[in-house]
Amino acid sequence: MPHAPPAGLRPSAISVAERLSEHVLGQMTPGMRLPSESDLAERYGVSRVTMREAVKMLAGRGLLDVARGRRAIVRQPDGSVFAEFLTSLLRTDPKCLFDLIQVRRSLEIQSVTMAARQASRAGLMAAEAALERMRAAAAEVNKNAEGAELRFHQADVEFHEAIALASGNRVLSYLFEGMASALRESFHASRRGQQLRGVTLKQSVAAHTHILACVKAGDAKGATEAMTRLIDDAERDIRAAYGPPVTL
Repeated sequence: MPHAPPAGLRPSAISVAERLSEHVLGQMTPGMRLPSESDLAERYGVSRVTMREAVKMLAGRGLLDVARGRRAIVRQPDGSVFAEFLTSLLRTDPKCLFDLIQVRRSLEIQSVTMAARQASRAGLMAAEAALERMRAAAAEVNKNAEGAELRFHQADVEFHEAIALASGNRVLSYLFEGMASALRESFHASRRGQQLRGVTLKQSVAAHTHILACVKAGDAKGATEAMTRLIDDAERDIRAAYGPPVTL
């Protein structure tokens, strides 16, 4: 995703920021400290003021942690910038829910297929725990407990994150972490459609239980088919809640 430079930044700072980001992403690891601003300024042939602006740009992108009086530290990627972008899209244009479904279709199927072939113990345990939280929250919804539906959606998100973790692919895990808030919005919209179609949370739990059973059994074909049905149902539910997307 391209980053728009903050207004008022000089072209030299923008250029240096791009060069510095290549160095950070290509040659540094989370937790490492950058050289001092004066050393960086000398290395890149710019003033300390320009270097400071460049470092602040990378901090704004989530690449660096900057504290007053200390050298910048490379951050552990957490998907927060990506998350903010997706959430903003969904809140300004509900039709983007359909775009998210299309992205999910590719990522979820890839994730569950890889998980079935090489599921990690940590991922399976996380998926089991999330599924238990879904069951508990579904029971609370039936009792009209306050906040139970939100807890259900959160556990649902954690289930999909766990499947990505089980896949062993760090990029998939990062993407699902970044999509977490957008997924909660999507699941909330899906729930409206489920209610219109008479689908219960118990049925949703059963669908997720079947997916995990296939993953644990190493049944990649069954897991793929089960996840595909889940995504198809999610799209059907969102259409029921909002109607079909408008094609321009």
